[in-house]
Amino acid sequence: MPQRSFVATKVSAQASRIWYVVDATDKPLGRLASEVASILQGKHKPTFTPHEDTGDFVVVVNADKIRLTGNKLDNKFYYRHSGIPGGFRAESYRLLLKRKPGFPFEKAVKGMLPKNVLGRAMFTKLKVYATPDHPHVAQKPQPLSFHI
Repeated sequence: MPQRSFVATKVSAQASRIWYVVDATDKPLGRLASEVASILQGKHKPTFTPHEDTGDFVVVVNADKIRLTGNKLDNKFYYRHSGIPGGFRAESYRLLLKRKPGFPFEKAVKGMLPKNVLGRAMFTKLKVYATPDHPHVAQKPQPLSFHI
């Protein structure tokens, strides 16, 4: 009998979702973001299917203690433009981490996900909190550690 490839369907992909909790204390931003993006996509599972959302939920705590190496806290900027003349704004990551502690991590992960409807659905499974407390205790998230 020939081998067959497994193709996940919408029902089978949603049936086996696991919740993970990750502590971001002193972890490099980009390295942690790439690992979390891989879990959100489901690439760690043998049932990974590119056109289905087979990923798991990830809760990231202590996002305000994430590490940027080198001089990135002062030399890396978050840019935005309001669309009107003179509406360009630049903000260093040091100030951005004080104002919105989870935003730099969310921005990094979102940039590593597919740029389509599927990627936006995967992004909703990411929960980022600046403190060690989170409201997802009822889901019994498993601790996840990376060797970064």
